[in-house]
Amino acid sequence: MEKHFFSRNREKLYEKLEDQSLILLFAGEAAHQSADESYPFYPNRNFYYMTGITEPNVIFVAAKFGGKVEETLFIQRADPWMARWVGETITPNEAQEASGVQNIELLDKFDSYIRSELDARVYKHLYADLETKSWEFPSKPANKFAAHAAVSYPYLSIHNLYPTICKFRVIKSREEIELIREAGKITADGIKYVMANAKPGMKEYELEAYFNFVLKSCGCTEFAFPTILAGGFNGTVLHYSENSGTVSDGSLVLLDLGAQYKYYNGDISYTFPVNGHFTARQKTIYDIVLRCNQEVSKMAKPGVAFQALNAFTREFYAEELMKIGLIQSPDELSKYYFHGVSHSLGLDTHDVGPYRDMDLAAGEVITNEPGLYIPEESIGIRIEDDLLITETGAEILTTGLPRTTDEIEQFMAENR
Repeated sequence: MEKHFFSRNREKLYEKLEDQSLILLFAGEAAHQSADESYPFYPNRNFYYMTGITEPNVIFVAAKFGGKVEETLFIQRADPWMARWVGETITPNEAQEASGVQNIELLDKFDSYIRSELDARVYKHLYADLETKSWEFPSKPANKFAAHAAVSYPYLSIHNLYPTICKFRVIKSREEIELIREAGKITADGIKYVMANAKPGMKEYELEAYFNFVLKSCGCTEFAFPTILAGGFNGTVLHYSENSGTVSDGSLVLLDLGAQYKYYNGDISYTFPVNGHFTARQKTIYDIVLRCNQEVSKMAKPGVAFQALNAFTREFYAEELMKIGLIQSPDELSKYYFHGVSHSLGLDTHDVGPYRDMDLAAGEVITNEPGLYIPEESIGIRIEDDLLITETGAEILTTGLPRTTDEIEQFMAENR
């Protein structure tokens, strides 16, 4: 992603904020795992969206005063000894080139910079990304800083930037859409490689390894989320991710997986028979899910309420499942369908924004993932595409996969 993308995002943000303001964003740090190990570091996505920086412990500060904005990035001081163990940290020139921020300072000057700014100017507002999920949610660096500032500088009015940035992220730029499209393409290629190598009796994790190989071969070092690869009954468990079972002859394989490409995610759910042939019952259920997927794609367009997609899905399923005698009334539907049909997609797999309370708008990317889960028959089927909302409808970004039962059976006959 070019630095102009991040500069534009910051300019949009400044237009929304009051004068006499300090704006702070934190990259975050890797969480401790055990002993001398830490979990892998992933930059706070709002921080990345505004700066393009992917290293831990970096802090971005902008001072909006007198209608002008002064931007500063605080990066870690180079440590030649640690560089021999874990590699070099970002240099000032690299930070400038990635972010478009020209003023680069060292992290150990951050405290004195904040004190001098608050002493030299009459600031009224402090803005920070104060994302939190619950009272028990571990405090992030921004939350800790804001709590300290509230005590030390009680005259500052503290504001949460999280909802503002999240709202920006709902509508994707051309650059973002192309990255999501590429993530979807790589994901689809991985699915086809799994299908081409699938045989009854394989372990789920053996099949998963074929998907992993394609992603790594395409330069994707991370996944959109932990891969779900579930055979038979395991496919009826929505977020099953052990991937340790054996896929028996006659079973369906349900995949829910995604590549992460340059921090943007693909998300596809797919279902196929491990032996290459659907049973008549499996075809019946699969065709219902596929028709629902197709109807939701047709329905998705600007002005349609996000929640209306799932309301339609429930009505469609209730009618179809009563036709085949699986349920007797719509009240029974939740036995076999119990999740939403869509979520936003982008830098996060379940992307941010108040989309549940919004109408769809051009530039959004959402998923379309109806599913049916019948534990007593060991049938779990989910079919998911990623949709770009256009000015007139929706474009399917995740193309190139066989989708009908005939297409799937033909693909497996020709490629296994």
